[in-house]
Amino acid sequence: MPQGINVLALVKDGERYVFLYDDHSTAQVLQTLGRYAADPELSFSWYDAAVLSQRVRHLQQRATAPSATLFRESA
Repeated sequence: MPQGINVLALVKDGERYVFLYDDHSTAQVLQTLGRYAADPELSFSWYDAAVLSQRVRHLQQRATAPSATLFRESA
């Protein structure tokens, strides 16, 4: 199965934050979200990092879920 690219985007205070990552790079994107939140020169907050981190984890769970849980069986 071909591997796709995940996209996270946030527009805040006229700034655009766009994160592109694949399923093997979730740890790196989570670290990047934390680094951005810790940078006082950015408007990116810890709340923003938490919300986007939750989205990353949700997408990761969906990607690793067995296909039986993604589709209902027909009767």
